[in-house]
Amino acid sequence: MTTENFLEGIRQFNKQEFYACHDTLESIWIETIDLDKYFYQGILQISVGCYHLINNNWHGAVTSLGEGIKKLRNYQPTYKNVNISQFLEESENLLMYLHNINPDSIAEISMVLISNAKDSPYKFPYIKMLL
Repeated sequence: MTTENFLEGIRQFNKQEFYACHDTLESIWIETIDLDKYFYQGILQISVGCYHLINNNWHGAVTSLGEGIKKLRNYQPTYKNVNISQFLEESENLLMYLHNINPDSIAEISMVLISNAKDSPYKFPYIKMLL
């Protein structure tokens, strides 16, 4: 069941269903007692950061992204068939971008990210699974 839920959480994340992803991964994280706990929590926190971003909460986005990034660093380059290095790079790029903007412009930034504009250098992170 955990594997199915995990794959569902990844699907939700990649479809930018960040709140649903949070709920799905939280159900796994709460029941995990081993070193996987920080893995699930890291992805969960990055999802929460993206959720805050689309809801124009700059502080919540920056805080949650930063916490999630810290938790995932020890799982590189891959873990549970997830390309963690790529996911972290994209998450760190988004965090750096947010640190360099005026927090009052968060609504505009959010709209660009949600639209997946081809000309935007910044996008929401994407979780790539390895086969």
